[in-house]
Amino acid sequence: MMRDSRLSNVLHALLHMAEIEGPSTSEALARSMRTNPVVARRLMAGLRDAGFVVSAKGHSGGWVLSCALSQITLGDIHRALGSPALLAIGHRSEQPGCLVEQAVNAALGEAFHDAEQLLLRRLDQVSLAQLSQDFHRRMQACGLHIEELKHAHE
Repeated sequence: MMRDSRLSNVLHALLHMAEIEGPSTSEALARSMRTNPVVARRLMAGLRDAGFVVSAKGHSGGWVLSCALSQITLGDIHRALGSPALLAIGHRSEQPGCLVEQAVNAALGEAFHDAEQLLLRRLDQVSLAQLSQDFHRRMQACGLHIEELKHAHE
């Protein structure tokens, strides 16, 4: 089953952007997301429309964060990506007139809805600043310095 990793990819790229000075090119972002630059530009365009990043054209252009990490939640990013489905499971819909299928779908539908609402509330409680702090704690625990990681991702 395919998983939608756009949210995780974009969060990864945004945290990289927060660590560097100056703009990040679509090519550099694509490398950090392990995708191609067209996909990176499309994802960044949604974030630009939401006001989280800005782009600059030209030789030294690229993408830059346009607000503080503390002002952006994971839920904000999820919505900026078009609110993709959070759960990879769904209903059976082969025989909508089947009473058993209706009963199963009603029970699952309520459970799916409740789980999704809980997850959305949690995403709205976590800021990019909190992710960045966790990253820095992990880096420090490993005895690494930010400069070492910058070179590893170039």
